[in-house]
Amino acid sequence: MKQNFLYAVCGAAVAAVLVGCSGINALLKSGQPELIYSKALEYYKIGKWQRASTLFEGVQPYYTGTAREDSISFYNAYCKFKNRDYDTASTLLDEFRRKFGRSVFIEDAEGMYALCYYYLSPGPTRDQTMTGQAIMAINEFIARYPQSERIEDFKKINEELNGRLHEKAYLNAYTYYKIGRYKSAIVALKNALKQYPDTEHREEMMYLIVDAGYRFASNSVSEKQTDRYLDMLDSYLSFREEFPDSKYIKELDRMAQHARDYLDRNNKDNNEE
Repeated sequence: MKQNFLYAVCGAAVAAVLVGCSGINALLKSGQPELIYSKALEYYKIGKWQRASTLFEGVQPYYTGTAREDSISFYNAYCKFKNRDYDTASTLLDEFRRKFGRSVFIEDAEGMYALCYYYLSPGPTRDQTMTGQAIMAINEFIARYPQSERIEDFKKINEELNGRLHEKAYLNAYTYYKIGRYKSAIVALKNALKQYPDTEHREEMMYLIVDAGYRFASNSVSEKQTDRYLDMLDSYLSFREEFPDSKYIKELDRMAQHARDYLDRNNKDNNEE
């Protein structure tokens, strides 16, 4: 009995979809743009985004060059956005803002355009191209609409996206450190700090530079150890000056003392020669 009821419910749902699809196809074939547009708006208002979009796309050619063209273009892009088809929505919104720069919908369109890239932006372990595009679009919106009610939200999103870039730079550099490529780790860590000086990982990254420098020097041939220990000590002093109360201080002090002991012995040996 229960199974029959489920079959009936599923059958009714499928039938409703088919009726809806056939109704939309009939509308599109009717050749009545006002009727198609009216029905598209009806679906739009009740949140039937896919159906509304299909009708807006179908009726769009009828209104090319008319006062209604920008409305239909915006509504269709909005439907894609609400349906989470951010790739398509971003393309449509970019076309809209280039073509209808004076439309009453332009501020909303540019706001959604920025949000598309925000939603397409992946976590920090993946490629951050979309994150960079999102930051660019959001900064453009903030510059163009400084009085917008969305400004504070966009500023928070901007901080979040920049945080992803900081995290990505840190993870890339840490990967070099983890696999023992200390020279590459030092270069990557210094570049990341130069690019993102306010990163929340600043203390740890500066610690890793000293630690990687110590390991790099310790594992080097004797001819290169002196210079590399000196570089490591420079990084150590910079760290100590910026983070005198760090949890890493005792560990780094031991490394620094070992480096100084080596330099003292090496200098003594050279003098005796």
